[in-house]
Amino acid sequence: MSSVPRIQAIETLLVDVPTIRPHRLSVATMNHQTLVLVRLQCSDGIVGWGEATTIGGLAYGEESPESIKANIDTYIAPLLEGQSAAAVAHAMARVVGQVQGNRFAKCAIETALYDAQARRLGVPLSELFGGRVRDSLPVAWTLASGDTARDIAEAERMLDLRRHNIFKLKIGLRTVRDDAAHVAAIKRALGDRASVRVDANQAWSVTEALEGMRLLADAGVDMVEQPILAYDKLGLKRLTEANIIPVMADEALHGPRDAFEVAAMQAADIFAVKINQSGGLRGAARVAAIADAANIGLYGGTMLEGAIGTMASAQLFSTFPALAWSTELFGPLLLTEEILQQPLQYRDFALQLPTTPGLGLAIDIDKLARLRRA
Repeated sequence: MSSVPRIQAIETLLVDVPTIRPHRLSVATMNHQTLVLVRLQCSDGIVGWGEATTIGGLAYGEESPESIKANIDTYIAPLLEGQSAAAVAHAMARVVGQVQGNRFAKCAIETALYDAQARRLGVPLSELFGGRVRDSLPVAWTLASGDTARDIAEAERMLDLRRHNIFKLKIGLRTVRDDAAHVAAIKRALGDRASVRVDANQAWSVTEALEGMRLLADAGVDMVEQPILAYDKLGLKRLTEANIIPVMADEALHGPRDAFEVAAMQAADIFAVKINQSGGLRGAARVAAIADAANIGLYGGTMLEGAIGTMASAQLFSTFPALAWSTELFGPLLLTEEILQQPLQYRDFALQLPTTPGLGLAIDIDKLARLRRA
């Protein structure tokens, strides 16, 4: 029998989980999240897990939970079954060579391969990317109810619990002035106890963004994320050059090629690094390297993944030499149901990283069976 571990089977699961409250973005309002989980079974008995969760069906991007599952099951899994489970780069080169696009699906597969390989070697996944420089990651909390008093009360509760002292507000559904007034009221209530940022999710025009940024700067807001359409990199450059408030690129970054273009244009002060949006862990690492070379600040972003995608991101982000703008890895805290035997550990305003092999997670198979879509 060959000593090389082989990929025996790849299973894709859709897991529907209600959220603790409506999560309002400019593109959608979420009342539940659909986790797209990949279970990769290897011939040596090792199982790797990955996640390809997106936001709001097709409202946010071109991949939906259903399309991710269909494309993995129909096109990607048949390419990999029987291949070496230990040769992650070779396996992903095979996928990239025969499957166009599908960044989220590729991320889930690659994460499962790396999780399995790190378990095989007996090391945390972060070791496969050079090792950690930190064992915990500061985590922002998103305030997205749209109700000023409710958002203030929620932020106060998070401060009292010592769970979050960084808050990002989802805006863009109201007029610029109404949004700015909402944000300013929250910042006044929190004062210097917390950092306040905003994310317009592409809702503004360039002129609206210039007005909004001035109002937000006056209110003491720290930065604005992707205020205009993702494809308008010249507009993003104009906002960055205005030097009113730091500008973060998010939806404008679909992997290393976009990262290089935005960096070369000096069109952002900060990059939101997301493993799914970057096409996987290696893609996200390359995005971060480009930012580092261009002296652009880093923020560890989220697609509101569950525990698997969140910890995969955390394992990678822990290896970044600098993470000046913290992270947003709160996804599991937005969900009403747990899929782990032991939940992720959030304390002292940070997510704690496990030291056990792979992702460091133990999946609760019974809970998963109850939550997965038939």
